Amino acid sequence: MAERLKVNPTRMELRRLKGRLKTAVRGHKLLKDKSDEMIRRFMEYAKQNKALREQVEEELSDALKSFVLAKAVSDEYAIQEAVVMPSSQITLEAHTKNVMSVVVPQFELKKTQGADKYPYSYGSVTAELDDSIAILTELMQKLVKLAEVEKTCNMLADEIEKNRRRVNALEYVMIPQTEETIRYITMKLDENERGNTVRLMKIKSILADKK
Repeated sequence: MAERLKVNPTRMELRRLKGRLKTAVRGHKLLKDKSDEMIRRFMEYAKQNKALREQVEEELSDALKSFVLAKAVSDEYAIQEAVVMPSSQITLEAHTKNVMSVVVPQFELKKTQGADKYPYSYGSVTAELDDSIAILTELMQKLVKLAEVEKTCNMLADEIEKNRRRVNALEYVMIPQTEETIRYITMKLDENERGNTVRLMKIKSILADKK
């Protein structure tokens, strides 16, 4: 049995608690619906995060393999000279968006491509270095998207946990306590009503005997 609230058993208090209970029940339903929708959205982002991470890890592995092969067959100084100057300029713009009342980051990657895709002589290095640079260049966009999706997942998970605690507090503490207090006040008021009725009947009986 839930512990009742410490209040005076009056009709005014009973009306106040009934209004409070109605609000709590409605709030519980809204929070439960919100929690269900947030979990659904979280699962969508989690699937997207898993797919992106697998793509990034696979492509990064391919890029590293190509780079290792390039280093194995080319002069190390030639490799360093080839990659010391970037062929493009990248800027990252950070924005925010609202997902179920959670403000999450949104990144936009902008790239300015130089005149040459590869800023070095093709004769100085092997094709494996070209492959590695091409993969890493395309991989940058996915890395930024992965960071955005992963952060969104973390923030949604935190909010789901907070929302779950609110739902549990209403379901297992506030609503049962309020219902128990309403029953207690109702019982007390009925008891007082019966006591008043008995006293009136006694008074009526005494007056009748006197007559």
